[in-house]
Amino acid sequence: MNIQSPVIAHESDLAAADGQSPEALVAGLATAGRAAQRQVALLSDAQKTAALRAVAEQLRADQAAILEANARDVTAGEEKGLSGALLDRLRLDPKRLAAMADAVEQVASLPDPVGQVIDRSERPNGLQLSRVRIPIGLIGIIYESRPNVTADAAALCLRSGNAVLLRGGTEAIHSNRAIHAAFASGLASAGVPAEAVQLMPSQDRALVGAMLTAAGLIDMIVPRGGKSLVARVQADARVPVLAHLDGICHTYIDAGADAEMARKVALNAKMRRTGICGAMETLLLDVQFGDSIALVGDLIDAGCELRGDARAQALDPRIGAASDEDWDTEYLDAILSVAVVDGLDAALAHIARHSSHHTDAIVTGDDAHAERFLAEVDSAIVMVNASSQFADGGEFGLGAEIGIATGRLHARGPVALEGLTTYKWQVRGTGQIRP
Repeated sequence: MNIQSPVIAHESDLAAADGQSPEALVAGLATAGRAAQRQVALLSDAQKTAALRAVAEQLRADQAAILEANARDVTAGEEKGLSGALLDRLRLDPKRLAAMADAVEQVASLPDPVGQVIDRSERPNGLQLSRVRIPIGLIGIIYESRPNVTADAAALCLRSGNAVLLRGGTEAIHSNRAIHAAFASGLASAGVPAEAVQLMPSQDRALVGAMLTAAGLIDMIVPRGGKSLVARVQADARVPVLAHLDGICHTYIDAGADAEMARKVALNAKMRRTGICGAMETLLLDVQFGDSIALVGDLIDAGCELRGDARAQALDPRIGAASDEDWDTEYLDAILSVAVVDGLDAALAHIARHSSHHTDAIVTGDDAHAERFLAEVDSAIVMVNASSQFADGGEFGLGAEIGIATGRLHARGPVALEGLTTYKWQVRGTGQIRP
């Protein structure tokens, strides 16, 4: 199978250049992807492992080209006035690129989910039933800003026996193409069809609409980006969607929390990286917690703008007033809403009212309060005495993630290999017929 070029010489719309409608272009890519997926589904564990290790080596070998492409994107983003949070998501450096390659290798080292037997049973009539993991098929990924998604999503899809059609954001166009070129080269060296990992060759927004309506060709869509992107995907898709909206993550500092632990966790949860979906966006301070003034002072001194209720404002004159909208805002920036609450019940009520069901955490020395928090907070990830910045597939030992799902169906939390599979029933009989 020929390796298609991952790089387009000009920004012009390929669909128009080829005389194809967006629907026809997506259909062609999806058809090629589905054909490649049938081959990928039959690859052995060793073959997929070797292919991903080859990709990791190619990413390292292409470091200079990838970083040069990324520098072009960052410069363009600065000229367009992208926020600091978006530029942080976009920017690559040697350390981040090395981590990207390492993540691909880690995915390669994970157990192959395809063919795993979920459970077995035998019916009274002797029929033997098994549920076995299989790939979902062709997965479409629509994402913004973060070029690492190109490598993470492609690696996870390939390892789980799927093919993928990637549509990255315009902000990262050069980075995505350089990373995809390395991926295609690594796959080719391992004998894997390049069409298993395709990058949309045009930034025409009409192609996103064509992806969303490609029922029967694309098996699942995963959006990763801002609220407007995800909302559009969920509203317009005729293809099943695996998504989350906001990452409105809370950290509640209980009355009995260790002061030093609380200060360290809160500062890390917000300020380690403000632009990721696991960053704390609301801090809840128990009215009985004795070190609130020092804790909010740490955040302000670190450059964080605090917006609080009346009791929070009384802790430090530098805290501004929070509006009703602040409690429902994912800032993705060095801005934090702060409320003082009357105990665990009040904290649980606030979280139930405002959480986006992504990640919520408690810092406490009370085991009973910890267990209540774990049981009663209805979020995909619930934490005790840990920074919400750990809400990440790599940190969960999953190698990487394709996103964090906050819904209730199919997959929840960091979606990695298992979340990219479905299952089929295998039934073995000895000639049974149904009376």
